[in-house]
Amino acid sequence: MGGLRHSESWAHSERRARHVRAVFRYGSPQLLPQDLEAHVAFRLRRQHLITESTATPYEAIIHEAALRILVGGRKTARAQLEQLLERSELNHVTLRVLPFAAEDFAGAGHSMLHLHGTAPQLDTVQNDTGHGSVFFDAEPLLKRYRKRYNQVAGSALDPASSRDLMAQVLREL
Repeated sequence: MGGLRHSESWAHSERRARHVRAVFRYGSPQLLPQDLEAHVAFRLRRQHLITESTATPYEAIIHEAALRILVGGRKTARAQLEQLLERSELNHVTLRVLPFAAEDFAGAGHSMLHLHGTAPQLDTVQNDTGHGSVFFDAEPLLKRYRKRYNQVAGSALDPASSRDLMAQVLREL
């Protein structure tokens, strides 16, 4: 769920940093402490791209499983869901959830970050793996990932229903 849960208050930043550390420790347990802190610092700085006044439109589709996994513990999971709900109310942020009940879902178990803008030749797809990130920018691959994203989007809930599901998961914690 990378990118949305930064808060301006120190307390929320610390909570976010704990979650980011937990995610990196889970996904890359071999990271040295100084590398872990560099990753955390970068991830937290990147959050400003979503919260600044001239923020670029941001759209994400999150699988329900990602909302229910307690990386960092119950308290951290609650805090990140609260942040997601808060961010989902921003005009430039569109959050949608792919529920467990979705049928015809293409791409289960595979995360993807598709960066695109007004110049399609600069589009990039990032896939995170246990061995690091892999980037694709060749047009045939981008075309394939655009199609896959559209398939996933077709199975995801609309933004209002997604907020409802996120709030339900939060209540269950």
